[in-house]
Amino acid sequence: MAGKLTPPVHADDHIQGEDTATIELVEYGDYQCPYCGAAYPVVKRILETFPTQVRFIFRNFPLMQLHPFAMAAAVASEAAAVQDKFWDMHDIIFQNQRKLGVEGLFAMAHSIGLDIERFREDMENESLQEKVSSDFESGMRSGVNGTPSFFVNGIKFDGGAEDLYDMLVRNSS
Repeated sequence: MAGKLTPPVHADDHIQGEDTATIELVEYGDYQCPYCGAAYPVVKRILETFPTQVRFIFRNFPLMQLHPFAMAAAVASEAAAVQDKFWDMHDIIFQNQRKLGVEGLFAMAHSIGLDIERFREDMENESLQEKVSSDFESGMRSGVNGTPSFFVNGIKFDGGAEDLYDMLVRNSS
């Protein structure tokens, strides 16, 4: 059913925040999307404002026809996850969106302390590409038609990151 997160958050997801959080925020994002880039600091602000109330999950939704480096960036984040550095790579990619490309991704991987040989091998790992594709397919099943798309407690949020922040602030007071 469109508008409902399918599948729900699971162990293979990248999760930031407390298991006891009352708000589960899922973003389907594209690392090369300028709107996702603009949403990135807002999501950071949400996590800083509501550190125990919000649990954040990021799923890849690379729009490859619009963004030629989106898939490589998504796979790079998954390759970093193999070395327990998903969130480091996630952050540095969004902070350096204009430097996407093979050289840029390897420079980012180096700057966050990844084993570059292992990263190079993992970038070619089909299972990581399948993980990105699986995220994308779950977005399609959930009714995602653009990025960023947010889900709050499993229900698609109709609005952007600033709208989401405002709604959370209103509901917390």
